Amino acid sequence: MAKHSLFRSDIEPRCAYCARGNPLSEDQVACRKYGVVSGGFHCRRFRYDPLRRIPPKPAVMRTDFLPEQFLLLPPPEGREEQPK
Repeated sequence: MAKHSLFRSDIEPRCAYCARGNPLSEDQVACRKYGVVSGGFHCRRFRYDPLRRIPPKPAVMRTDFLPEQFLLLPPPEGREEQPK
């Protein structure tokens, strides 16, 4: 039987969101295996903990639209609409 993962398989391993590490500061992690390490460090004992990962902020929606951008223009001359 195949093992199905709930998370992406291409998650970059980092001690900042490893189940075996405890955050000390923004860039330092206390690892059970290696002691105090950088948050960007990783080892082969990495185990992903989704609750430790801080997702990136969503993109800001653009609000500078003009009313002219929402006008529906008639088809150009000499070209007829084709029924669907």
